[in-house]
Amino acid sequence: MGPAGARAAVHAPPAPNRIALLVGAPGVPVQGPSGASAHVRGLAAALGARADTRLYAVQQADHRGNFGPPTPARCVGLSPWPGPLLRWRRYREVFAARSVARAALEDALHPTRPWRPRLVVERHSLYSDAGLQLSDRLGVPWVLEVNAPAVIERGAYEELRDPAEARRWEQRVLRAAPLVVAPSRALCRWLTEDIGCRAVRWLPNGTDLPAGDRARGRAALGVEDSVPLVGFVGSMRPWHGVERLPALAAAVGGRAVAAGAGALPPGVQAAGYLWGQALADFIAALDLAVAPTLPGTHEGFCALKLLDYRSQGVPIVASDVGDAALLVDGAGGVAPPADLGGLLALAKRWVGAKLPPARRGWAQVADDLLRLAAGGVAGPLFPPEGA
Repeated sequence: MGPAGARAAVHAPPAPNRIALLVGAPGVPVQGPSGASAHVRGLAAALGARADTRLYAVQQADHRGNFGPPTPARCVGLSPWPGPLLRWRRYREVFAARSVARAALEDALHPTRPWRPRLVVERHSLYSDAGLQLSDRLGVPWVLEVNAPAVIERGAYEELRDPAEARRWEQRVLRAAPLVVAPSRALCRWLTEDIGCRAVRWLPNGTDLPAGDRARGRAALGVEDSVPLVGFVGSMRPWHGVERLPALAAAVGGRAVAAGAGALPPGVQAAGYLWGQALADFIAALDLAVAPTLPGTHEGFCALKLLDYRSQGVPIVASDVGDAALLVDGAGGVAPPADLGGLLALAKRWVGAKLPPARRGWAQVADDLLRLAAGGVAGPLFPPEGA
């Protein structure tokens, strides 16, 4: 598995004694059901094991409910002003992100119990300059973690008012960051070549799932061991291609199952939102795990589900988007997103294959992040294609 063992032998440098982790996006609550929220929880826990880490976010949870392991955070809440009208959305997002920065600044400048971070790590979101604000005010290093091209993604799947203003905002923040880290090589190229960031580093994602139990997972689903199970894990977002799941299951004479939050197409058995041991058991129960991403998804896409699948030694069929081929890396196959026939052929080839687990944990992600932060801008920007 490409990123799983690439740099594991290098010892991590001493961590800063205090780290402020900022999440300025209202749409990424700490206890949310999406991969973005799972990413926040995983990184917060790993950094917290290495230093005194405080997580600052907009919301602990939203209307979707509470998901995943409880993760302490200081949340500023979502101001009702200026209301839910789409035309004012960007101002609300700016206000929310700056409220996150202000909460961290209040802790740093507290008159009797100051808590001053030695490193600021921010999960990038559109209309957030929380890390820039806090870093400038305190004079501490700032690492900006970019997981998606925010303007491109929002323009593709939501209404984006005043795209020119959004691009100016995005470019200003990205270019100001002294160090940007991103989980896919395509996203690194975009940040370097299209945006012109000062320093970009490749930082693949991780997973902390324990070893799953196939029999227990099958029992939970009520499926006998002889039935091929084709499964998907994740939120049912428009680009995830969940509607392809029944066809992939039919191609191998099996049953389609999915774990996550959101509506499913007919013919797919819902396991609900799972995490920890229950999610590991669900994946271990599968004969084929899929990530059938639809055409048009930005190449910067990096699917956490692929790391979850690899951690259980389950064969994978995925659309060839972003670093999918690198993450799958001999544990299945990838086909162009538009080639459903290719995905179906791969499903027939790989279903039921027995493979060794491969894991890259959030601990390694945190160590790599801290190593990059300690190294400043020295060294190569990101691995070339094929690295």
